Amino acid sequence: AQAIPGPLFTFAAYLGASLGPQPNGLPGAAIALVAVFLPGLLILLGVLPFWASLRHTPAAQAALRGTNAAVVGILAAALYDPVWTSAIIRPLDAVIAAAGFVALTALKAPPLAVVIGVVAANLAVTAIT
Repeated sequence: AQAIPGPLFTFAAYLGASLGPQPNGLPGAAIALVAVFLPGLLILLGVLPFWASLRHTPAAQAALRGTNAAVVGILAAALYDPVWTSAIIRPLDAVIAAAGFVALTALKAPPLAVVIGVVAANLAVTAIT
């Protein structure tokens, strides 16, 4: 669960507020947010009454496994391009990224501490080279 909306929802509200034609501003932001949230909400409301009986069927379990695999693939693709291709320039950048990954996953370090450490390491490497 997230405490704040993800970047897609924030960006949708921004675009709805800033782009023309009318309505823009607060009404445009509200329309854009409804347009982003409504499809998922309608699907949820349509499936929820049947979920208790559906979730134990092999077809539903297979669909969820497939959906999870697709989401992992999409996230991996988004990590690679544009994040990895634009952020990992030197071999040392890959070492810093790997160290951050290990700190998060194996050492269970607090995410904020890892972000601060990775930024500090990158600033130090940039200052030295």
